[in-house]
Amino acid sequence: MKTKIVTFGEILLRISKPGYQRLFQGHRMFGNYGGSEANAAISLAHLGDNVEYVTRLPYGEMGEAALMHLREFGLNVSHVVRGGDRLGTYYFEEAVAMRNSRVVYDRKNSSFYSLKRGMVKWNQVLADAAVFHCSGITCAISRDAMESTMDAIKLAVADGLTIACDINYRKNLWGYGLEPHDVLFQMMQYSDIIFGDQNEWEIASGVPHIPFEALDENYVIDWEAYLSYFRKMHRLFPKCKKMVMAVRNQIASSHHTLSGLLYDAVEDQLYTTRIYDIQPIVDPMGVGDAFIAAYIHAHQKWGDENQYCLDFSLSASAIKNTIPGDQNLVSEEEIISNMTSSGGRIQR
Repeated sequence: MKTKIVTFGEILLRISKPGYQRLFQGHRMFGNYGGSEANAAISLAHLGDNVEYVTRLPYGEMGEAALMHLREFGLNVSHVVRGGDRLGTYYFEEAVAMRNSRVVYDRKNSSFYSLKRGMVKWNQVLADAAVFHCSGITCAISRDAMESTMDAIKLAVADGLTIACDINYRKNLWGYGLEPHDVLFQMMQYSDIIFGDQNEWEIASGVPHIPFEALDENYVIDWEAYLSYFRKMHRLFPKCKKMVMAVRNQIASSHHTLSGLLYDAVEDQLYTTRIYDIQPIVDPMGVGDAFIAAYIHAHQKWGDENQYCLDFSLSASAIKNTIPGDQNLVSEEEIISNMTSSGGRIQR
């Protein structure tokens, strides 16, 4: 039985300032690695899955350092393409009080940005795979990255793989002439699993989202409204069997409420779960990546146990808010424990 999960995207160097400084303040910076698809791959590997991550990296020390980071978590990087001039970077300014966080991308002319269609040998990569995980961010970077993604999707569909899609809309990345809605819509047409937050579902589908205004864990979700919404989504994306949505209300920079929904299109059944009232937020980056990675893991392990899969995925995403950096370094045991615990105890 095939078990390999393949993800495709750009690993980035994340640069931040200490102590909530603005990007133009101070003289010190610190770095770690990020990138949505790399985050998902590392989360999956940390949960014990068989994962291959495909990207393009430059030769030299920076490319080798990124490969070492990926190998540290047990990822298969045997089909990473080498070449190009540099590693992509993004600069992150942390939110505090009423000031929002800020991301500044420096990805143009990176090794992945200059990737050309045909460089990745998808027939070799996907030969022993069960799942291909694709992302709207990869499709936004360049036309070649988008076409490479679509080549992989079409081959994966022909070979009977499960296609898991993270809508992952980033407005500042789209710049090569195609409309984000058109590309994302096409990608979702091929997908068996689609994940996104409430705003991303709206961008991709054109259907306005349902407001999520939870101030605490006692908020009641409008179940009927969401069921009607997902039935509309199923008419737009009839191949998709599982539609997953994260819903978040950012009450303040360090106080969020977070929940999730899962629609099983085969059963025509909507599943909801608890609301996490998270305060303080340590690092919100990678929360969505943690959600979809946990869902792919759960779906592969527990199949159509929809309520459990949703509860597990939301728990993983909630925990990520407490972990500095982009990647969700938690075990399956910790995620399951968090599903029924209020936290804060010393584990002895």
